[in-house]
Order: sequence, then C-alpha cells, then structure tokens
Amino acid sequence: MTAGKIIIDQANDFDAADGSARDEIRRFAGDGGTDRSRRGLLKLAGIGGASMILGGRAHAASGIEGERDGARVFDPNRHGKVHTLPSTPETVRVGEMDPAVQSVLEIESGDVVHYQNTWVHWGNEAKFGMSFAERNVIRKRYPQGPQSLVGPVSIKGAVPGDVIECRMIRLRPIDWGWNSTVRGMGALPGDFQEPYLHYFRFDAERRFAEFAPGVLIPLAPTQGAIAAQPAGDKPTSALLLGAYGGNLSLASLVEGTSLFVSVEVPGAKMWTGDSNAAQGDGVVNQTGIESAMEDLRIQYVLHKRVALNAPLAETPTHWIVLGAGPTLEEALTAALRQMIGWISAATALSWHDVYALCSIEGSFRVTQYANQTNSNYSFPSPKVIHATLPKRIFSAERQTKISRSLRPQNS
Repeated sequence: MTAGKIIIDQANDFDAADGSARDEIRRFAGDGGTDRSRRGLLKLAGIGGASMILGGRAHAASGIEGERDGARVFDPNRHGKVHTLPSTPETVRVGEMDPAVQSVLEIESGDVVHYQNTWVHWGNEAKFGMSFAERNVIRKRYPQGPQSLVGPVSIKGAVPGDVIECRMIRLRPIDWGWNSTVRGMGALPGDFQEPYLHYFRFDAERRFAEFAPGVLIPLAPTQGAIAAQPAGDKPTSALLLGAYGGNLSLASLVEGTSLFVSVEVPGAKMWTGDSNAAQGDGVVNQTGIESAMEDLRIQYVLHKRVALNAPLAETPTHWIVLGAGPTLEEALTAALRQMIGWISAATALSWHDVYALCSIEGSFRVTQYANQTNSNYSFPSPKVIHATLPKRIFSAERQTKISRSLRPQNS
C-alpha cells in the first residue's frame, strides 16, 4: 500500500461459515501454533471462518494475555439510573477541558451515562472518504487538540481527594474509522515523507475490520480520553495526562474493565472522547483505528477519601498503573514508583518486596510513544508507560486488600 493513498475497505460478510468450518477452526486453533495451523486459519478466514476466529476477542481483547480467564471486575447489571447524553454543539468541546463550562448532567454515584452517538475528531467534521488535504484544513482549525470531548458530567458528593471509578459497561463503535500518519509525527517522524490515510469499514457486529486482503484486525473498542476536570482556572489540553486521567490511549481499557481517576474539583466533572475501534500498545504512528461510539455506557462510582497520584486500571486479571514523562525512561520509573507505593501500602509488603515482584512478574509496556517534530497541536502527547501486575500472584485475601485500597466503601 502506498503512503498517503486513501484506502476504502468495504466490510466483508463472514457470517456464512458452516459447521465444518467451525470444526476446522477448532482443530487448527488447537494445533500448537505451527505453521500449518496458521496457514489453515488464514485459509479458513477466506471461506467464512474469520468471524468466529475474531468474534470472541471483540469485547474481551485487552492487550494482556489470559484476560478472558479472570473473574469479572464488576457486575454490569448492578447500577443506578441510566442517563442519556447525546453529543451536540452544547455538550461537546474539542481538544481541551475548560473549567468554565457548566456541567451538562449531574448524577448520583453508581449511575450510568449512556453516551449516544459520540463524535469523531475535530467536532465531528471528519467524514469517511475525505482526502488527507481536506482533513488537514479541518485539523489546523483545532490547535488545542483533536478530541471531541463530551461533558462534563458531575457526580454528586465528589470533592477533591476522592476517586471516581469509571466502569466500561458498553463500547460499540460506529461502522467506520481511520488510521493516519502526519509527516513529522509518530515514533519515526523523519522516515516517511508523504502523509498516510487508511479508511476502514467494520462488519455489522463490530467484530473486525479488513486491513487488506488476508489481513483482519479484531476490534477491541476503547475510550482514549477519560478525565475528571483538572484543578485550575484555565483550560487543560486533553493531550496531557495526570492523576485526573486525560490522554490515556490504554488498549486494555475495554468492556468489563475499570479506570480510577482522581477528583480535583467539586463534582469531578467527567469528560470523555477519542474513541478507538482498535489500537496497539505504543500507537507508534500516533493513531489506532480512530472512530466514535454508537453506544457508549460508563458507570461512575464515587470512592471517598482515596489518595491517587496516577491513573489506575483494573482488568479481570491485572492491575495497571500509568506513568508519563518527557522520556520513556522517566515514564517507566514514574509507573514503577506508583505501582510499588500503591501495592506496598495495600498489602503491607515492603517496597523492596514489591520492587522484586515487579521485576519478576510485572510487565512494563509502552502505552504511547511520539517524537513529534511537526505537530499541529499546542501540547505534544507525553510518552507513557503502563505497569501491570497479575492478580493471580496474590492470595484472595491480598487481592481483596488491593481492591479495598481503591474501594474503601466496598461499592
């Protein structure tokens, strides 16, 4: 594929796979990962098996091995009132979180916000099939950042020093998305002299996207930006990251997971945007499959008097801490120190012990990396590392202590 070319992939219908194809998929999937099994899976994808290969991953994929084997983080059927919040010119701000904006919705802890038909980047001005040149005109109108942020939503009783748990109940993207590279951006800003733009259409069940003939991408939708309003009287760019959340770009934050962010202003004033249908750790060309949400549902749970110095996440099998910095080294050490301090305080293990655990069982992954030399935006994205520890290494008693360090009221 040529850089800069618009590639429009029409959705393929793989729903006609019969029982024999299912049997073959099971046989090849259990074949120990040999070359023959991989060839067989690719062959089956061409005859209708791809939906079954990918379908099980669409809502469980997280970028962490074994994710589907863990107990669920929360009960998605246990919640308060459901509030619908559409994206409109009155409810969306682009690229920044402005403390002067009044809350568009006030809810109780435990309520669910149903974000209906959220917007793509740049105030929903990006359209399927636009040329790079057409999009570039739009992009330059938003130097503060691209994300279409809907909100803010206030949670009754939230005050600075509290934490909001954001439970990912439902993430269904719209039927299209794109990946793009702007010259001078991404991890290799000097390697590509032409811009790149690739459009995708998704299948009706939102399970996969065809990248090219023989290349299928399983969808694992995430919200790239979730934040409580940062402290201060000036707008904060959504490209930044702090204990309040912000520019997360965490591929693991799929349905069934939770994000914990610090409250810095009364009511918390929650924002969200930057939907991705799929993305990898690092998002090295600066984008995943950028999209929007047809159906996004987040439950907000208030936890009182919880000290939090960095965004944390919980998946069925792992605890995750994000660290940001101007370099990957500084981001890694920030994530490591936060993980050590948190787990040590929660479990009564010493700092030395948790340091050793992180070295033995931890995983430190690049969340996002950019070396921007030609950014349109006022604030470059930080370099971010996420530190993970598997729950399985802890006893049930210690797992409970870790959970209660974030949920002291056992919500």
